[in-house]
Amino acid sequence: MVQDWALVGVVLGLLGLATLVGHWLRRQAVFGVDPQVVDTFNARIQAWWFFCLVVAVAFFSPWLTVLLFGLLSFWALREFITLTPSGMGDHRALFWVFFFFTPMQFILVARNNYELYSVMIPVYAFLFIQARVAISGESYRFLERVAKIQCALMVCVYCLSYAPALLYLNFGDDLGKRANARLLFFFITIVLFSELLQFVWGKLQGKHIIAESIDGSRTWEGLLGGAVSTGLLGSTLYWATPFQNWWVSAAMSLLIAVMASAGAMTMAAIKSDRGEVRSGTLIEGHGGVLDRIDAVCFAAPVFFHVTRYFFAT
Repeated sequence: MVQDWALVGVVLGLLGLATLVGHWLRRQAVFGVDPQVVDTFNARIQAWWFFCLVVAVAFFSPWLTVLLFGLLSFWALREFITLTPSGMGDHRALFWVFFFFTPMQFILVARNNYELYSVMIPVYAFLFIQARVAISGESYRFLERVAKIQCALMVCVYCLSYAPALLYLNFGDDLGKRANARLLFFFITIVLFSELLQFVWGKLQGKHIIAESIDGSRTWEGLLGGAVSTGLLGSTLYWATPFQNWWVSAAMSLLIAVMASAGAMTMAAIKSDRGEVRSGTLIEGHGGVLDRIDAVCFAAPVFFHVTRYFFAT
């Protein structure tokens, strides 16, 4: 219980400090900071307050946490589908995606049925989608239409479901189930602050843009500085994880930071391809839910499987 409150206190303290810094920068025109940059920074903080409160529910009810992630997944899937064109022949396949495969994935996670939720979408759903679209009789741009639905289901549902799945890993009776809640809170915290730190490093030291046509704000200096800083932050929170050693926690945090950046870049490429800047308006001032969980979607399955392989019993 003490560790739970300590972790929550540390995260809320960091978010509070970041909030104060954002409001202070807004009033300091003398430093010549671009107001747009400050507004973006503050919008990120506002969004992260919301998602940290969502994850905090894990300390009280794993089932409710899975449900909340399922709702986020459903909303993100909807935003993803609206980014890309779909024909009449795709609608029945999308019905199954939204109202069968999506809820079933999170039901299986809540029941801790790893053998099924780890293969249902990449095997059975992927085969079903192809067959269902083919049965519609529309062959025009068939591969593109199928790939769009499969990509949406993989990123927004399958990958995201591995975040609440952390609540059901077995680390031994000596740690207890509250250790899983701390692990999920740790994971989300590292993802969120890796984005923040990469953003800050990119603005302070960024010179070499990774892919200007995709996202002109992401630089190699931001990625490197943010990832290293995230690793240092993670090392100070090792006591909230089942990793036991600070250097293991630092390495896992570094892994999360790299995958989070990959997720954000991938989603930026998708939105750039569709001529979109933001995917929705769920969180005022900072786009939709898809804009805030893109990093989580890429980091969650990798973090889950590495943790499960090396540390779970």
